[in-house]
Amino acid sequence: MSLRPWSAIPIHDGGDPLQPLPAELLRLEPHPYAVLGAPYGSSGCPFRLRQEVIERLLRAQQLLRQSQPQWGLAIFDAWRPLAVQAFMVEHSIASTCRERGIDPHQSSRERQAVVAEVGRFWAPPNPDAAAPPPHSTGAAVDLTLASGSGEPLDMGSAIDAIGAVSEPDHFLGASQQCRDPRQQQRYLSWHHRRSLLRSVMEQAGFAQHPNEWWHFSWGDQLWAWSRGEPAAHFGRVG
Repeated sequence: MSLRPWSAIPIHDGGDPLQPLPAELLRLEPHPYAVLGAPYGSSGCPFRLRQEVIERLLRAQQLLRQSQPQWGLAIFDAWRPLAVQAFMVEHSIASTCRERGIDPHQSSRERQAVVAEVGRFWAPPNPDAAAPPPHSTGAAVDLTLASGSGEPLDMGSAIDAIGAVSEPDHFLGASQQCRDPRQQQRYLSWHHRRSLLRSVMEQAGFAQHPNEWWHFSWGDQLWAWSRGEPAAHFGRVG
């Protein structure tokens, strides 16, 4: 099983339980993976995180509203048990194959290329507690910006999109290569929004996933690796 650069970081988990997200943080519902049939179980609410992570999210939202008083953070996904991680990896591989006219059930070079590309965005459902997927720790969150009415803002690509379009600075490069002024302005608007999200999250202590504009964490192995910390604070929950 392919591991991440941060998988060797030691974990010193104090056992803090998952807590439900407070009302101040907008949830994007219905939850997209639950709608697909992901196996959360009867008590597996995904909108839960460690308390320290929640407090830092609230701080990030305060920082956001200093420059954009009508905007807020919108939570797409939070805690994700291992069974859901496995379900969603397979779903992403199959759906990406179908989008590209590839048989998801037939072994082929094209399918293997899809598996590799999906692997840049979806962590393997590693059962080893020493190298858990970030979301299984309750320390990682997928989120976006929302308007005052609660509508998610256009960030240039959907959360979970597979490809270079999901990389945090994709539209900065695209704007520099674009000769259409209107399209260039759209690219710069998307880049500005992604940069604003990253700025408030990083000011609140979060680390961003290198391939995903929407994914941030505090206290897991990715965070420790990104920030040069000697150990992660949180391991897998459930």
